[in-house]
Amino acid sequence: MPPAITVVPSHTPPSGVISTATVDQTVQRQNASLRALHETALGLLDKIDKEELLETIIERAADLTGTEHGYIYLLEPKSNVMQMRVGKGFFTGQLGRSVRMGEGIGGRVWQAEATVLVADYSNWPGRLDDPSLDGLRGIVGIPLKSDRQVQGVIGLAHVDPEKQFDYEDVTVLERFAALVLLALEKATLYSKVTSELAERKKAEARIRENEQRYRSFLESSPDPIVVYDMRGEATYVNPAFEQTFGFSRHELLGKQIDFVPAASWPETKAAIDRMLSGRKITMFETKRLARNGQVLDVQISSTLFYDHNDRPTGNIVTLRDISARKRAEEALQQYHGQLEELVQERTAELADANRRLKQQVDERQRAEAALRAQSNHLEEVNTALRVLLKKREEDKREVQENVMSNVKELVSPYLVRLKRGRLEPHQATLMEILQSNLDNIISPFISRISSRYLNFTPTEIRVANLIKEGKTNKEIAELLLISKNTVLFHRHHIRTKLNLKNKKINLRTHLLSYEE
Repeated sequence: MPPAITVVPSHTPPSGVISTATVDQTVQRQNASLRALHETALGLLDKIDKEELLETIIERAADLTGTEHGYIYLLEPKSNVMQMRVGKGFFTGQLGRSVRMGEGIGGRVWQAEATVLVADYSNWPGRLDDPSLDGLRGIVGIPLKSDRQVQGVIGLAHVDPEKQFDYEDVTVLERFAALVLLALEKATLYSKVTSELAERKKAEARIRENEQRYRSFLESSPDPIVVYDMRGEATYVNPAFEQTFGFSRHELLGKQIDFVPAASWPETKAAIDRMLSGRKITMFETKRLARNGQVLDVQISSTLFYDHNDRPTGNIVTLRDISARKRAEEALQQYHGQLEELVQERTAELADANRRLKQQVDERQRAEAALRAQSNHLEEVNTALRVLLKKREEDKREVQENVMSNVKELVSPYLVRLKRGRLEPHQATLMEILQSNLDNIISPFISRISSRYLNFTPTEIRVANLIKEGKTNKEIAELLLISKNTVLFHRHHIRTKLNLKNKKINLRTHLLSYEE
């Protein structure tokens, strides 16, 4: 029985005595393997795309060892795991599987940095705990090792128990792995170069776009702009500069621009020294000469710009012609002086007007004091009149209520009884006239009480007045010639209209409160 696991160092010869026939077969097989490796090397080195190269590698490795099942693990960048990047045959469904150092065949090859050969993977103690791998038998793992570390693992497998990998397979695969590593490094280098070239093209495109944007901004700026190198020579002037100062860019570029008046040189030199020390010049007001000799008031902002090594390579200066503003300020100052004179004149006039106004105010205050005294007297008279009017209204209301009460108690009951007696026609007519005249007399009082008692009916008003006067239900029934139940019915309606339903409030007390 072969051992369960074998770590095979590179180019380890088999032990024991080898016959001449065996040597011949070995030589022939090695020659065939070398030819296959040569053809494979040519095929691999032509591949540039990494994914296509991996597919080709596993196909050629399977062909060299006479199997249909294989995979390639590659070390993930900045990680401690290897991931299966390509699979063939049995391993087609295993793509994406990850292993750590020491796990399974891939992890053991990674850990040992040498070839690992297993005769029966299904019974191997170091196998991965995955039932889907139970069908594997003989399996070999070859490291893809650079000078620094293991970059990946090529794995080939048999699912037939009768097939095994031998020494020659291992030798061929180790030589193949060296070619694979070269091809992978070439593909990786090509990918990096391609990526860098693409990034460089993008960067160059962005730089050109930014340059175009900045140039468009400078060209379209309404303010004059000039760019100097560190020698003070102009390298760029925009159209606004040419238009404002009358110079053309052809006579300025590559030269120092002589447009600083002698009187402005000291402040200009101080501003340049501040800028060279690293500080920005912002809103600095000075003067500059135009080509026609005109002196312009300008406002200057300036700052240094630097190269990729953070060394200053020049400065950009923005100038704004503020001559019109300065003239406006001077005119405003003159106008301000005139206004000061006008203000002084107006102040004297206002002082005189204030003196006269104070006299008028004093006179008005005296008049108001007299009016207040008269107003107080009138208020006292008004108060007395209001008391008298209130007393008159109370007396009037009392007379009205007394008349109503007397008519209802002393007259109405007897009229009702007379109506029920046997009267002659002319007597009935006189009775109707008497009732009508009596109603006309007390109608103002009824309206007053009806408004007080909300929307009471005439009968409810009569019942409410009798309740207020302390009459019992029986007495009210006899006076109004109605039944006691009818009185109770009207009492219920009165409580409902007064919002006293289901409340423990005495009805007579509530009605008397309206008298207050």
